Amino acid sequence: MSLGTSVKDKSSTSTVRKNAPRYKVLLHNDDFNSMEYVVQVLMQTIGGMTQPQAVNIMMETHNSGVGLVITCALEPAEFYAETLCNHGLTSTIEADD
Repeated sequence: MSLGTSVKDKSSTSTVRKNAPRYKVLLHNDDFNSMEYVVQVLMQTIGGMTQPQAVNIMMETHNSGVGLVITCALEPAEFYAETLCNHGLTSTIEADD
């Protein structure tokens, strides 16, 4: 009778790093807030955002009805969208496929 030997499958011990899901923070056009105000709120809300970046997002939102503010992890995306809404802007998040 032979003794069984155990062979460890190396593939079962390797870890596959999966990237955390990303979310898009979207800004929706409205007819009440001035363009200058939207630019100001974007710069205050998103750390490190420059005025030219904020102007580009505002113009994209103004011209197409919705603009991409930032793509990030869920928790900061929720924070950014809520902060924009608290300043009277309409913002939503959606999964970045």
